[in-house]
Amino acid sequence: MFERLLPNLRLNSVYDLDIEALARRGIKGIITDLDNTLVGAKEPHATPRLIEWLDKLHKHGFKIVIVSNNNNVRVSRFADPLGIPYVPLARKPSNKAFRKAFEILGLREDQTAVIGDQMMTDVLGGNRLGLYTILVLPIAPKDEGVMTRVNRLMERIALRSLRKKGLWYEEEAK
Repeated sequence: MFERLLPNLRLNSVYDLDIEALARRGIKGIITDLDNTLVGAKEPHATPRLIEWLDKLHKHGFKIVIVSNNNNVRVSRFADPLGIPYVPLARKPSNKAFRKAFEILGLREDQTAVIGDQMMTDVLGGNRLGLYTILVLPIAPKDEGVMTRVNRLMERIALRSLRKKGLWYEEEAK
């Protein structure tokens, strides 16, 4: 039941992503979450390190789109200065926002990865569509909203079950 919450890859942060390995998998586009994936939930702008990482992705030919459950004001203030397209109010794990992201990217599911910090939204949504899913640790978990805290509780329940089945090991994250 909880297997749909298992990501293909677990990392400590987006900065640990092996961009060349992702390209070798045939991935050409990245759908990324915003809050607690790229920056803390209360960080209004990209950090210099994040800007450098995004530039590196672009130089390797990756297309990027932000898909966030947050509102248009929050997402646009972050994405517009970077020139990154976005889908706000995504209602992840709903398919609709992911499909809109495919249109923006001009790519197929098998050419797309999704990166996020939540199993219940980012990983589940990506897995439902057959994307390569990458789970990162949340940047600032203390700044999370009510719904995210509810999702984290559900994640803990799922993780307990996955551990019992031998499908989740803590030392896997890099």
